[in-house]
Parts: sequence; C-alpha cells; structure tokens
Amino acid sequence: MYAVVKTGGKQYRVEQGQRLAVERVGEPGAEVALEPVLVVDGDEVLATPADLAGAAVRALVIDEHRGPKINGFTYKSKSNQRRRWGHRQTLATIEITAIERG
Repeated sequence: MYAVVKTGGKQYRVEQGQRLAVERVGEPGAEVALEPVLVVDGDEVLATPADLAGAAVRALVIDEHRGPKINGFTYKSKSNQRRRWGHRQTLATIEITAIERG
C-alpha cells in the first residue's frame, strides 16, 4: 500500500516506514497528519474527494536540518547594478508511521 501526499506545495509518494525530507511541518518528536491526494491498496485506487474523506497519512517528525545553500546573482548590464543573495531552506526529516484508508 502506498499513498501520494501533499505538503509544502509538493507531492511525494510514500510507503509505511519510509523516511523523507520535506519542508518544516512541526517540532521534532511531534506527530503530524499529511493530506493524501491518492491512496493505492493493491488493485483499489482511492482518488476522489469522497473516497479520501476518511483516509489519513500519519508521520513522526524525526529531526530538522538545513538544506543545501542556493546562491543567486542578478545584474543589469551597463549600469553597474549587481546583487548577490543566498538561501538555505529548513527541512524536516519525517517517518511515515501509518497509512489509513478510512
């Protein structure tokens, strides 16, 4: 059984026991519920909002860490206008504890 969940503006295919890095969803040690978009159980596929009304995907937040640094640079030619910037996203490692069909 697997599910496709939506969190942080992205969608992930998850199975029970899987660990993955997503955008921050809670403090380490907290249990969070992720919104399922699709649940596949063998030959049965739950995809409509009516089918997914009772479905739930639960996860445990293991820890938080910082993602890779993104360096950016913008400039405008012939005007000596330059700007450098950087960004590191805070990510959370979560472990999928349960996928419920409802």
